[in-house]
Amino acid sequence: MNARPRSLAWDATAAIEALAAADTALWVWTPAEDQLRFTGATRALGLGPLAPECSGAGFVASTLPQDRSLAEKMLKPQEEGAEIAVRLRMRGAETCLWRGVWLEDGLRAAGVVALEAKFTGSDRDTLTGLLDRRAFIARVGEVLTQAGEYELIVGDVDRLRRLNEALGHERTDLVLSALGSRLAAAFPKDAAAARIGEDEFAIIVPKTASHTSYRVREALEQPLRVAGFDIYPTVSIGAVIVEGGPDAPDASELLRRVELAVESAKAAGRGGSAAYGRALESDSLSRLALEADLRNAFVRGEITPFFQPIVNLKTGAVAGFEALARWRHPRRGLVPPDEFLGLTADLGMMNELGLLMMTQSARQLAEWIQRHPLAGKLFCSVNLSVGEIERPHLCEDVARVIKEAGLPKGALKLEVTEGDIMRDTARAAEVLQSLKDVGASLALDDFGTGFSSLSYLARLPFDTLKIDRYFVLTMNKDEGSAKIVKSVVNLGRDLSLEVVAEGVENAELAALLLEAQCHYGQGFGYAPALPAQEAEVYLAESLADGTAPLKQRSA
Repeated sequence: MNARPRSLAWDATAAIEALAAADTALWVWTPAEDQLRFTGATRALGLGPLAPECSGAGFVASTLPQDRSLAEKMLKPQEEGAEIAVRLRMRGAETCLWRGVWLEDGLRAAGVVALEAKFTGSDRDTLTGLLDRRAFIARVGEVLTQAGEYELIVGDVDRLRRLNEALGHERTDLVLSALGSRLAAAFPKDAAAARIGEDEFAIIVPKTASHTSYRVREALEQPLRVAGFDIYPTVSIGAVIVEGGPDAPDASELLRRVELAVESAKAAGRGGSAAYGRALESDSLSRLALEADLRNAFVRGEITPFFQPIVNLKTGAVAGFEALARWRHPRRGLVPPDEFLGLTADLGMMNELGLLMMTQSARQLAEWIQRHPLAGKLFCSVNLSVGEIERPHLCEDVARVIKEAGLPKGALKLEVTEGDIMRDTARAAEVLQSLKDVGASLALDDFGTGFSSLSYLARLPFDTLKIDRYFVLTMNKDEGSAKIVKSVVNLGRDLSLEVVAEGVENAELAALLLEAQCHYGQGFGYAPALPAQEAEVYLAESLADGTAPLKQRSA
């Protein structure tokens, strides 16, 4: 005869062991006693220093700084039955989800805490705990089955790449995680907050009279402090209004539309906003066609340097040229630089453009030097694009270009911006010296508009300072601009550097610069950037006349 099975009694020890094995803990919060008690896998969840009990202040202090406001909110008493669902990270632990409920007329709260992965599935973004892109699209599809008007908002964090460079990826992840928490807290759960890209957050909500875009901006643009740095994020926001129901558009198509609006907002500058409209479709298709044309332009040789004269202010002779990229489109004609340079950067082709400009400009300069020996030590300046100073093989490429063209030392002048120098001054100093060693000369472009650190300037191997055109254009009307120009000229002379003033629009400005003992002038008062053939004609005529022509007044 079989023995009667024993009744199973609740075993508290077994329950605690099971919780620990599942990396889960129970918690009970009693506000009146200021006591938070834990049972279970406290160590694995980063709660070891707090277990078995701690005060509310101790708990809040142990969370990461950007999550403390959420921890404080979780501890505030609520009415009986109110649910708790908060994402928190304790120091030295992964993100955990705290779930629970308020009991006994709000006298106590109790619940469980576990690694977020225990609660969430593969539809969650691992960094923020928000819906990922695929889950968000599915959620939008579900929402749009219901009739009504909805608003889909996407916020793109501006300059995330710069944040990565400054803070590193781990600290930037902390910023993104904090932004995700703020977005989730700013909207109800049915808004389906999501992280749909590296720097993109999204929600979908019923359309109301309130400005949802403002709420998104308010949530994401609050300052925060990470690793001792105060961060002031800005976002570019795109929005689209849609009717739900049987005729609602596909969720993926809707997301494509709102991301077009985001791109339009970003084009307007940091912190911009834009709503989707049909005009964006034509703009997008036009941009897509322009991208294809631009890639082919490099192959077909449509991008060439134009040359703007740089004149010796004392003698009036052409001393050199600055090479500026121009695109001769077979159908559109001359494409303005502001239309294709940004596109070139977006396509990751700036280094290719820089090498192309150096190569063609060096060859052209070598021909002019050979054909016009009376021109003296003619030089040509070429701009290095942002970040190009850091690219591998730059010095080898410059050495090869100079050697193949047969240029004398210093004839090819490379212009660098202050921003490129200041990112890593020690590394920049090494690269600049190597560029000089292979035969290039160096100019610091737009001096006075960036950091302008004199201590670095004295140690870096520059030959030339270029004064930003704004100060030159206004020096005859603004005493401050005039003083800045004179100070830069004096600084250049003290450091044995030549000084080039951009923005020389007329003879009056040229006279003021000469009086300040500036070496060179460049601007529309002499000539705009000219095709190579016209630039050579300008050079030949100035040699024949003994001086470069100069406008008496601005047009």
